[in-house]
Amino acid sequence: MADGIAYRSYAKINIYLDVLPRRRDGFHNIETIFQTVNLSDQLSFSKRRSGISMECSTSELDDGSSNLAYRAARLLQERTGTSQGVYIYLQKRIPIAAGLAGGSGNAAATLAALNYLWDLGLPPARLREYALELGSDVPYCLVGGTKGATRRGEELFTAPQVKPTWIILLHPPLAVSTSRIYNSPALLRNTARPFAGKTPSFRRALRALERSDWAGAVFNRMEGAVFKDYPHLSHARLRLLEEGCTAAAMSGSGPTLFGVCASRDHAYQVAERLSEYRSTVAYTVSQGIEQE
Repeated sequence: MADGIAYRSYAKINIYLDVLPRRRDGFHNIETIFQTVNLSDQLSFSKRRSGISMECSTSELDDGSSNLAYRAARLLQERTGTSQGVYIYLQKRIPIAAGLAGGSGNAAATLAALNYLWDLGLPPARLREYALELGSDVPYCLVGGTKGATRRGEELFTAPQVKPTWIILLHPPLAVSTSRIYNSPALLRNTARPFAGKTPSFRRALRALERSDWAGAVFNRMEGAVFKDYPHLSHARLRLLEEGCTAAAMSGSGPTLFGVCASRDHAYQVAERLSEYRSTVAYTVSQGIEQE
């Protein structure tokens, strides 16, 4: 068994995101279409006799018990009873708290890497179970690609697979509180009755994606509440459309915005024209994590 291993964890966008009424446990059910893009963090794992230590490339991110990668390692120790340890180094490239599931992807990569490095032999179903303990997005990040999801985002199903597509990501320099948006009076939830587990609007979005109709599929219910507080994000979304993006929306609870581009050249042209924003030109990928 190797003493070290390295993984990439990819960013996700929400092609579609709708918010349904609040559940009895206080959380909200959602309907979403996840998609990974090739913007990634890099994590290296080195086996140690005991303990967990971690370093990050940026001081903005905690490298202790509140970090999702650290928590994933600790969870595996607790659930499996292993006394083995690890040193984790995280090279952070995905913006933090940006609606791109960067932390969730780091956790997913840690579960997969340590399952191998510590020779735990856990089956995929058990890894998904542990992933859900860490967060609603983490089970998706284990697999990535194009996936539909319901409940809190953990009930995954196969969605129409998108063709390789160029995407531009805009990274406004602000943080948006997800809990604040969920509790905002400006968040108008979808109260339509689901049929066979999906609302009519979700079914329409899935059919649009099957036709490669990005304009018909892209939607984010949270935009109404976020744009009310941050109107310049609404302006940035309109700019993406004015520059010829087929569709544009916010990812998750933001603040990252994405635009669907016609080609690589088009994506770089949009980035140049919107140079006042930090941006990333990316393309869709079919996995959530990848061993290097």
